[in-house]
Amino acid sequence: QVQLVESGGGLVQPGGSLRLSCAASGSIFNIYVMKWYRQAPGKERELVAAIVSGGSTHYIDSVKGRFTISRDNAKNTVYLLMNSLKSEDTAVYYCNAGIDSSGLGIGYEYWGQGTQVTVSS
Repeated sequence: QVQLVESGGGLVQPGGSLRLSCAASGSIFNIYVMKWYRQAPGKERELVAAIVSGGSTHYIDSVKGRFTISRDNAKNTVYLLMNSLKSEDTAVYYCNAGIDSSGLGIGYEYWGQGTQVTVSS
C-alpha cells in the first residue's frame, strides 16, 4: 500500500513563511505528478500547485511568486515553500500524487491526510 504523510503546517503571522512536506512510502515504482491542494472552511478544495516528474510546475494565480513547489525524487517527497503568507491562505493543505504501485505503468491517485495552515496575527 501507498501512504502520503504531510508535515510542516502550523500558525504563522501574515507575511511569514512555512514549508510543507509530503513523503510517499510503500510500494512505489514511479510517481508521476505531485500536487498540493487546499480547502478553506466553507469552500471547495482547490489545486494550489503541481509538479511533474520532469520538474515542470503549475501554480494558481493567487500564489504565483509567493509559493514554490519542488520535489526530491530520490526521497519520494514533494515540498511547498510558502512565502508572504496572507490570511486568505488559511486552509487545510492536502498532498496528492499519481503513483504506479504495481509496476504496470498505471498511476493511481493517492491523498495525504491534510495539514492545517493558519495565517493570523
